[in-house]
Amino acid sequence: MEKVNNDIYDTLGERWYTADDDPVALLRAESKTKTPWILEQIKKYNFLNSNTLVLDVGCGAGFLSNELAKAGLIVTGVDLSEESLKVAKKYDETKSVNYQTADAYHLPFPDQSFDVLTAMDFLEHVENPAEVIKEFSRVLRPNGIFIFHTFNRNPLAYLIIIKLVEWVVKNTPKHMHVLHLFIKPKELSDYCMKANLMTKEMTGIKPIFSSIPFKSFITGIVPKSLKFELTKSLLLSYMGIAVKK
Repeated sequence: MEKVNNDIYDTLGERWYTADDDPVALLRAESKTKTPWILEQIKKYNFLNSNTLVLDVGCGAGFLSNELAKAGLIVTGVDLSEESLKVAKKYDETKSVNYQTADAYHLPFPDQSFDVLTAMDFLEHVENPAEVIKEFSRVLRPNGIFIFHTFNRNPLAYLIIIKLVEWVVKNTPKHMHVLHLFIKPKELSDYCMKANLMTKEMTGIKPIFSSIPFKSFITGIVPKSLKFELTKSLLLSYMGIAVKK
C-alpha cells in the first residue's frame, strides 16, 4: 500500500509563500476561501475574542495560524516539520503565535486546554485519523469546537485531487496524497462521535475553473487568478465543524 510522503514539507522553505510552480500555491489560494469560513464559525460559536485559546494542528507554514492571530485569538501552532515552523514564525506579523514541534497522536498539552482546534489539510496525512481525533477531543474544553478540512475518498477525488494535480502542476511530488487516506464524510462524523464530538456542519470547497487560464494547464504554473468557492457538494474536498460534548 502506498505511503503518503510527508517529508516534502521540510523542503519548501520560503516557497511556502512564494512558489507558483508547486502545489503549495493551491493551498495558498484555497486558504483565501477557507479562512473567512473558519473565522465565521469561530464567531458563530462565540469564540471570536481575545480570550480564546486556539490549537492549529498540522499548521505547516502558518497560513491559518497567522491569520487567526491577526484576528486577535491566542494561537498555538504545532507540526512535525521544524523547517515549516521556522517559516511560519517568520511570517507571523503579530509575533504572538506559539509555534512548537508536536506529534498529533500525543499532543503535549493537558486535558481541556483549548477552546478551538483546527486541522486543515491534515487528516489525510495520518494513518489512524480516529486516534488523532480522539486526542483532539482530549485537549478541547467542553463546548469547544473542532474545525477540519480534508478530502473525500472516491474515484473522482482520486482523478482530480491526485492525478490532475500531478499532471498539471509543476513540481508535484509523488505520493503527496494517497487515496486510501482520504476520508468519507460519514466516516469522519463517526470518528468524531466516538471521540465525544458532535458534527454540526460540513461544506464542500472547489476551484472555480473559470478562474484558471487555459495556458496554466500547459505551463504548470498555478495562476494568481485562481479562486475557490464553497459548494453543497462534499464529493471532493470538504470542511466541517464538530462540538465537544
